[in-house]
Amino acid sequence: MTLSVDLNADMGESFGAWKMGDDAALLDIVTSANIACGFHAGDPDVMFDTMRRAVACNVGIGAHPGFDDLAGFGRHRRHVPHASLANQVRYQVGASLAMARAAGGAVRHLKLHGALANMASEDMELARVCYDAALSVAPDLRIMVLAATAQQQAAEALGCAWVGEIFADRAYDDDATLVDRSQPGAVIHDPRIAGPRIADMVKKGAIVTESGKEIPTRIDTICLHGDTATAVQIAQSVRDTLQAAGVTVQAFD
Repeated sequence: MTLSVDLNADMGESFGAWKMGDDAALLDIVTSANIACGFHAGDPDVMFDTMRRAVACNVGIGAHPGFDDLAGFGRHRRHVPHASLANQVRYQVGASLAMARAAGGAVRHLKLHGALANMASEDMELARVCYDAALSVAPDLRIMVLAATAQQQAAEALGCAWVGEIFADRAYDDDATLVDRSQPGAVIHDPRIAGPRIADMVKKGAIVTESGKEIPTRIDTICLHGDTATAVQIAQSVRDTLQAAGVTVQAFD
């Protein structure tokens, strides 16, 4: 059976006069875009422009909600009452749906951002609150989950459509969660390492952790972050290495 995988990137993270990442270059490489909804990054102009570019490049659009944390780029852990958090997710997904429609596209998937995503990968109930809230606004969304974590367990419990994600530029702990960014080696910056590493995981059908442990999992999509200095080079390396290994790069169904 021919292996195929989607490539996704977080984008639309500029804000006003402050610019983040090279979205235009990434849109020529990826097949799905997770577009910030204004809480951790982005603004209405950036969201609309990014979605319009994604439509032009035939790249799938995803809502990318996070904590209300512009100053911390959504990376500060916060303990928000579940009812309020659910409404914050609904609010962000609603904005994403409206902007995508105005840009001539549609939102296909949802992916949590930053600290919210990390907390949801450890806490099934938190993940379920977020996913249930998103699906209450857009029932046909595919949920992009951190593979083999509590996020996947929550999606399975809800019985919703989901896709399993691994990261091209992040190291893994033995419980399939991401090594904390404060730790050395947590973020991979070298394209020469990122490409072969991901091709190996996809062909094995497993996450390979820092200790060398292999965690078998479904791999539908690979995240390519847009906010690092070598983001575009890593994205191109991953795509080129996968294709050289006989893996088809295409958007998930």
